[in-house]
Amino acid sequence: MDRIKIRHRPGHTTGTAHFSNSSLDDTAIWFQGNPGFQKVVVIRLEHTVTIDLKQHLSTRAARIEAVLTSLLDGAALPGETARPPRLVAAMRHGALNGGKRLRPVLMIETAAMFGRSDDGVVQAACALELVHCYSLVHDDLPAMDDDDLRRGLPTVHKAYDEASAILAGDSLLTLAFDVVAEETVHEDAGVRLRLSRDLARASGLGGMAGGQMLDLESEHRARSEDEIRLLQSMKTGALLRYACRAGAVLADAAEDDIDRLTRFGEVIGLAFQLADDLLDVEASPETMGKATGKDAEAGKATLVGLWGIEKTRAELNRLVKEAAELLKPFDERAEVLAALASYIVSRTN
Repeated sequence: MDRIKIRHRPGHTTGTAHFSNSSLDDTAIWFQGNPGFQKVVVIRLEHTVTIDLKQHLSTRAARIEAVLTSLLDGAALPGETARPPRLVAAMRHGALNGGKRLRPVLMIETAAMFGRSDDGVVQAACALELVHCYSLVHDDLPAMDDDDLRRGLPTVHKAYDEASAILAGDSLLTLAFDVVAEETVHEDAGVRLRLSRDLARASGLGGMAGGQMLDLESEHRARSEDEIRLLQSMKTGALLRYACRAGAVLADAAEDDIDRLTRFGEVIGLAFQLADDLLDVEASPETMGKATGKDAEAGKATLVGLWGIEKTRAELNRLVKEAAELLKPFDERAEVLAALASYIVSRTN
């Protein structure tokens, strides 16, 4: 696996690293990555350690998983009457089945870049992940993509039944707005309201759900590049854009910086979808943990189908460069986000 190349800039040889479980005061030399890198070298004042990006993501994902597990406990909260055990079990099946947790990680890392890294950020990130998990549960239903496997396990409607899967998705979605409204997310109720409103718009008829509708309508129909970009920016890109935007909002970033991170989210959202479409063409079901080749089978419009593989890879490279340019003003503080952008393009599942 490739290693980060270390270089020193005159007058600026050290900076602050914002890595997960360590203190935000760890000191790191400035470093530059490439699209295939997996490791970064961090220099502390006392000693040198090597951080594996894959392990870093795994650590973040474990923290997110722990909070999700707590949120999906069977005990009723104040104001709830009861939590039916079968519904809780179906929700847990749909949400606690592993995964990269990319969306919540992006939110956590964006907030950390602006200096905030606490339990409230993780809480908000888990609200986003609950929305994402709801979308997967419903997306797998026979009336939608009709998938039997998700992350190598039976989908919720296969493990339980269709009615339970529908209710599990409904409950995951509504729970998300309960979670993001908690005071621990941000002391300012206005900020929590902004996060809730943005999440609703990213996930609803003008965002993810609307994009799914456009995607269903595109089956066995010719679509232009602009039409495909629109549906993908909604279906996949909306929640990734929200992840980066919300991270900046949580950390009270300046509005110009919030706008910049919103655009960064848009760019990596498109990159994620392009990479996903390539994997659907090239990867095996065993590697992906789900069926592949389904876009072509369903006659869905994709940019890979429109452009071909080579042009798609060229566009991915362009998007990575744009993402890097958007992060330039944040210097070494943005190294983890830059690494994540590269990971999105080079991932194998």
